[in-house]
Amino acid sequence: MDVLSDVIASMRTGRAKFARTRHLGRWGNRFGPYPGAGFHVVLAGSCWLLPPTGEPARLTAGDVVFLPHGAVHGLSDTPTRALDRLAPQLPDGPDLGDGDPDAGDALLLCGAYRLDHGNTHPFLRQLPEVIHLPAQLGRHPALRAAVDLLGADLTASRPGADAALPALLDLLLIYVLRAWLDEQTGNGATEGWSAALADHAVATALHHMHRDPARPWTVQQLGALTGLSRTAFARRFTATMGQAPLAYLTWWRLNTAARLLSRDDAALATIARRVGYSSEFAFAAAFKRQYGVSPGRYGREHRAHPTRSDQELDDASVLS
Repeated sequence: MDVLSDVIASMRTGRAKFARTRHLGRWGNRFGPYPGAGFHVVLAGSCWLLPPTGEPARLTAGDVVFLPHGAVHGLSDTPTRALDRLAPQLPDGPDLGDGDPDAGDALLLCGAYRLDHGNTHPFLRQLPEVIHLPAQLGRHPALRAAVDLLGADLTASRPGADAALPALLDLLLIYVLRAWLDEQTGNGATEGWSAALADHAVATALHHMHRDPARPWTVQQLGALTGLSRTAFARRFTATMGQAPLAYLTWWRLNTAARLLSRDDAALATIARRVGYSSEFAFAAAFKRQYGVSPGRYGREHRAHPTRSDQELDDASVLS
């Protein structure tokens, strides 16, 4: 599995929650906050995004908005509506119409991805509050294709739609993150995940750590894989990622262990070995330092509440 896929797998739980809504005339809705990542796709028409900070942004057909941290925001027919006066949107808003809306109206797909914030990856923490990807000709063609497929499947009821829509929403998340990474790289980012994945040496090291976290990696071994000396590699990795190579490896091992504990009742010693710890005691101590609870308790609590993320989203009124 590649690094970006690993990142998504580490933070995703369950499937996206979504609703298609049509808005006519004068309207406005407030969204969030919620324990997930929100998204909006303008399927037809236009509207205004009212972000938590900064100026309103006009959205047109094909635009995608991604809110990685579930921040409060609004959508409206006009940029002048006060955010605190907008009515909340219900979690499972009704489908209010089919086809293209009239001029000034909007047909939207709104929803949220469930995220396991106990396993928040540094990649997610580095994302801005709002990512707006306009539908410009020739820009992010894969994302545009995913939006077109979503629109087509939502408009025409076809066999297999219940399976196709969640899969398309998974693709949407991947293409949104790819598009953001491409834009950051194009803007000359020198640190953070966009720079790391564009840097051959750092990306190579990340790939090997993710592929085989149980291996007793040393900085010298990782440097050799990238063609750099131990010192040069450590300096480059730390400057780009904001943490030393082995510190990141430890974090990734324990993140992987947390996911295994959540879905597998294997013995702790077995899980410890799978993530690179020969001693169950050392594994338990490291896990408690990172998560604040013992691995045994963490596993019991998460296996006992496998749908907790879904319920948290419902309780928080995902789209409210």
